[in-house]
Amino acid sequence: MSAFNENEDSVPPGAREFATTRWTIVLKAGRSDTTQARDALAKLCRVYWYPLYAYVRRQGHGPHDAQDLTQEFFARLIGKNYLGDVDREKGRFRSFLLASLKHFLANEWDKAKAVKRGGDQTFVSLNSESAETRYSLEPADTLSADKIFERRWALTLLEQVLARLREEYSATGKAALFDRLKACLTGDRSSLPYAELGRKAGLSEGAVKVAVHRLRRRYRDSLREEIANTVGSPDEVEEELRYLFAVLAG
Repeated sequence: MSAFNENEDSVPPGAREFATTRWTIVLKAGRSDTTQARDALAKLCRVYWYPLYAYVRRQGHGPHDAQDLTQEFFARLIGKNYLGDVDREKGRFRSFLLASLKHFLANEWDKAKAVKRGGDQTFVSLNSESAETRYSLEPADTLSADKIFERRWALTLLEQVLARLREEYSATGKAALFDRLKACLTGDRSSLPYAELGRKAGLSEGAVKVAVHRLRRRYRDSLREEIANTVGSPDEVEEELRYLFAVLAG
């Protein structure tokens, strides 16, 4: 049974919170095409546009066409009710977005060429210079379009988590501390120079260890929260987490 159908008294607190995440808002809207659902979808697309752009570029399209394709895709996805066919029980934003893009490239782009991109509306603003700078750093021939999408998706998600954490630390006047400690999120714990970090931050080695422990714990929580924004049920969070780390390790 879906977590959305459980009696409220039997749903764990985390599941109740999960019910308000962005992708579940979109899934629940279905064919009703609510403004809330479109806004939630637009917010997700603004975050995760680059993996789609990279996919289109790896398919052989030049920078200008890739920007046009990506922009027109978002205009149609967000501006029109394309949500009715989403599997409301098993939908994942990552899978939905890539499948929708493939359908658009195969069936819709030729029809859209004669129409001004997205009419007069721009739903997701793309910085073509930034996009190409990022794409120029991608491996030249080692990844297929699907693989580059998956890897960029995983990295974009991690970037979102780090950006959110930095905002949290900045709000309490600890942005500099975060900048010093963030390397500890991926470094080898046994080789981390806690004493040196403490000297630079004006903290004891013990205080640094406590701060790193708290940062890692918040990082894990934030990572799951961000993943929850892109899957259809609480049960899918851990599975998606394993998938993302497998992509990054591959």
